[in-house]
Amino acid sequence: MKCMVPERRFLSRLLRISLFVGICQFAAASAPASTPSAEILIQGPRVAPQLMFACCDHGMSQMQSLLTNANVIANLKSLHAGLGVAIVDFTPERAALVRRLNSEGIPVIAGLGMPPEQGFYFNAENAPQAAARFAAFDAWSRDHGLRWDAVGLDIEPNFAELGSLNGHWWRLFTTLLSRAVDVQRMYRAQRVYSALIANIRSRGYFVQTYQLPYLPVERKAHSSLLDRILGTVDVRGDQEVLMLYTSYAGPVGAAIIWELGPDAQSIAICCTDGDPAANSAVLDWSRFSRDLIVAGHFSHLIGVYNLEGCVRQGFLPRLKTMDWSQSVTIPAVAIRAADHRMRLLGLVLRISSHLLYFAFVLLLAIALIGWRRRFRKIIKETA
Repeated sequence: MKCMVPERRFLSRLLRISLFVGICQFAAASAPASTPSAEILIQGPRVAPQLMFACCDHGMSQMQSLLTNANVIANLKSLHAGLGVAIVDFTPERAALVRRLNSEGIPVIAGLGMPPEQGFYFNAENAPQAAARFAAFDAWSRDHGLRWDAVGLDIEPNFAELGSLNGHWWRLFTTLLSRAVDVQRMYRAQRVYSALIANIRSRGYFVQTYQLPYLPVERKAHSSLLDRILGTVDVRGDQEVLMLYTSYAGPVGAAIIWELGPDAQSIAICCTDGDPAANSAVLDWSRFSRDLIVAGHFSHLIGVYNLEGCVRQGFLPRLKTMDWSQSVTIPAVAIRAADHRMRLLGLVLRISSHLLYFAFVLLLAIALIGWRRRFRKIIKETA
């Protein structure tokens, strides 16, 4: 029986090495970051960035009121700004307004999405319908002679579907769990959207993709857990716009832009729509200009959601005289909070991406314990 001892030692050594590697990796991921102990002063870009205002997702009447306003058009032209127009239908009326923007020389991006009753945003759930949606858009654009600077694909969860599960906790749990383990669903969606992007390019369009802020963290962690759970899809067009919305970042504020800005090709900020006095999530001029300065530190193209809010709050005339060389300060406590959130999310995603590794180590440990017990039993029987 002595010939079995080397095998036991090998398995034991393998188990220890596996555990050691896992512990080292996750200890390093969760180690405290070297965050600054003082506030950060961010210098403005000095030169005004290219501003693209999202608009026109609140119905045709509001779109007509907005885009037939001579002051709005004049301000956009003075700012050399563009518009990302939500394409929720393919009507002659919408085409006529886009043609007006074309005639005024205002850059226009088509914010392509699904019909509103289907949730509008592109995601893994409606991937099979996305190609047909683009084909209809392409035919409509060519029939009406519309010119687009880009086609934008807004990839976000189906919020209506997730909202319908609110209060049904067991259904919500089982739905999210089944998605979490369905890796093939995500692979299929990536193939579909990659093919769609190739098709859009082949038709002569520049392609933008709009992504949620956890995507850079997922990529660094080599994980797709949140994509699988929420139905978002990690695909790349010609330009990726990271949606860093401080309206939803709480006290972290612009620190989220500072934290994730280095990973962004372009940045979108939000939200200006609403009354800041009644809703603290709505950006007033102070926070709006702050976000623009911080985003401009990383990106020459800045998306703004939305034009309607900027017009209502009188931001367009103020942007024409804005000092882009000014500096803004981000408190150290906000920087530390943003860094902690991102590192914690990264740690969770790294662990999730190595679940099979841990399962293997656990099974190996169980097998080793069982083998050792059996070996001892054989030794006792032969003694």
